[in-house]
Amino acid sequence: MRLTVHTDYGLRVLMALAVVDHGLVTIEELAARHRISRNHLMKVAQTLVNVKLVKSVRGRRGGLLLARDPADIRIGDVVRALEVDMELVPCLGDRNDTCVFTGVCRLTGALRGASEAFFASLDQFTLADMVSSPSSLRERLAVPA
Repeated sequence: MRLTVHTDYGLRVLMALAVVDHGLVTIEELAARHRISRNHLMKVAQTLVNVKLVKSVRGRRGGLLLARDPADIRIGDVVRALEVDMELVPCLGDRNDTCVFTGVCRLTGALRGASEAFFASLDQFTLADMVSSPSSLRERLAVPA
């Protein structure tokens, strides 16, 4: 199982927004601090806005900010919202005609259980848990105190 770069960047953006407490953060600031393509980050930010994890303020003094308290954002929910396809194998998805063993295979159940365990583990953590040491994260992001 591997998360997409889109989800990785989305989690990083959320963490950065959670530790920057001086207001709005621009895409340009985030791109520079994370050394990520501005264009790619714009797509990630748009997704985060669409799933209502981030608010976007337009205009000259605009930027991004968290839409909810970090303690109310579950990491498992973020990954579910950002990942398009988390099925480990095709038979766990919408199509059940992808394998000759469909309906008699015990592997499907084992893989489904592994996927559920993955999300159960992530669901134990909030964004607040991920940024419980904000000063060290701010230092890495070169955010003024």
